[in-house]
Amino acid sequence: MKKLLIIFLVLITSSGFSQQKKIIYDADLQFVDEEKYPGATVLIGNVKMIHAGAILTSQKAFYYKKENFFKAIGNVIINQGDTVKQYSNYVDYDANFKKSVSWGSVVLEDPTMTLTTDTLYFNRASQLLFYKDHAVIKDETNVLESKNGNYYLKKKKFTATTKVTVTNPDNIIASNHLDYYTNSGHAFLYGPSTITNQKDNNKIYSERGFYNTKTDISHFVKNAKLYLDDRTIEGDSLYYDKVRGFASATNNIKVIDTAENFMARGNYAEYFQKKDSIYMIKRAVAISVVENDSTFIHGDTLLVTGKKEHRIIRSYNNVKIFKLDLQGKCDSLHTNQSTGITKMYVDPILWSEKSQITGDSIKLLTNTETEKLDSLKILGNSFIIQKDSIDPEKFNQIKGRNMYGKFIDNQLKTLLVKGNGEAINFNRNDEGVLETITKQYCSNIEFDLLDSEINEIKCLNMSDGKTYPPSLYPENEKRLKGFIWRESEQPKTKEDIFLKNSKVKMNNKENQFLREGEKKIQTEIK
Repeated sequence: MKKLLIIFLVLITSSGFSQQKKIIYDADLQFVDEEKYPGATVLIGNVKMIHAGAILTSQKAFYYKKENFFKAIGNVIINQGDTVKQYSNYVDYDANFKKSVSWGSVVLEDPTMTLTTDTLYFNRASQLLFYKDHAVIKDETNVLESKNGNYYLKKKKFTATTKVTVTNPDNIIASNHLDYYTNSGHAFLYGPSTITNQKDNNKIYSERGFYNTKTDISHFVKNAKLYLDDRTIEGDSLYYDKVRGFASATNNIKVIDTAENFMARGNYAEYFQKKDSIYMIKRAVAISVVENDSTFIHGDTLLVTGKKEHRIIRSYNNVKIFKLDLQGKCDSLHTNQSTGITKMYVDPILWSEKSQITGDSIKLLTNTETEKLDSLKILGNSFIIQKDSIDPEKFNQIKGRNMYGKFIDNQLKTLLVKGNGEAINFNRNDEGVLETITKQYCSNIEFDLLDSEINEIKCLNMSDGKTYPPSLYPENEKRLKGFIWRESEQPKTKEDIFLKNSKVKMNNKENQFLREGEKKIQTEIK
């Protein structure tokens, strides 16, 4: 009984397989001419072939029964169910393997797209079409062109390679390898790829990512770069919504503004294109370059808002500034580029060459035309300290209510104290010998700096003070009230701006992070 069942199943399977392989055909005229067409049945006029759910029609055909092979000629049309229709001049069809080769003005249509090419290969068993020498695919959104490609009918997916472009009224995608889904308009990019907006010429470059051609939303995960006018955004991972004008990026981010000689770096950023604004955290740093002189500003949070002519830079929490001739530290910083005013709040401190400067708030004023430092305002409890050039335990000090300074060629040259002025000065002769110590009180004090050192102190009204021989100066009066020497907090290199604790050393990767940023912007602006 079991043997009979097995034989029955084999017969059914064989019968089904035979039906699947069998070609059914018809034509107005059929004949055999072994001498002229050996092994072929010649079919002429209204040729029709049916095989495994597909129907082929043509003007002429040759059927090779032994090989189970069908060659169609002239106005060839293949229908596969209700979904796929193909037109061409010629078709070779191998019924044993359900494979066809079509050539001559090939057009393939399915519900989601139209494909045109010169030669098209079709594996009906795997529902795979492929071409080797250029094809054009049109759907309701895009036109795709490539030299080579595969089309998976079930998935509605093209894998296109070599000289690939996807074009629509808004964008052009250029790549050497992408997967494109005709039903959704989704494109997955592999290898160097560029998306160019045809309206504003903005570009996106990436070596791996996803792009929705219908919604203009993209996400890239390798060497992503977004080019917007004079601004470039780079990151290991980049998300961009063109319609909303919103981008976010993570890890190794660079925002480069060549028009403003400006760069921001960090490890997480959000960009709002319509407001021309950047929000950046995680090792955020702003770098600006004027005449190859770089300024670095770091804070836990960095905000850059507004158009170029009205741009405002804000930095919050653990803010540090580094410039070769000026360093600073505060809790929050506000820079208005249109006015050239930088404000430092909450325990601000500046180091200018040999001077330590503190106050309740500090303002730096930049000449908007030359972009060089012009002047300085220290408002409330202003205090300037300089370490003595020979004895590190002695400090020249000037303090008052407010203090105003003037820069020349980016160097602090003159200062004016207004209100409650006090000063202690250690006076040395040309040989560096300490001769006297002066302590004085006067409402307003004017002094200048020579070679970055306090040179001459002038009281602008009657003073109350005294000059002592060094041996007679009261030991407990060598520090003015409020004196704090904060050299340990000073960022003495650009790498120091990231240090929360001055005893912590940066590793080589962190040092390289800033060096690359400075080098990158200087390269970009040249």
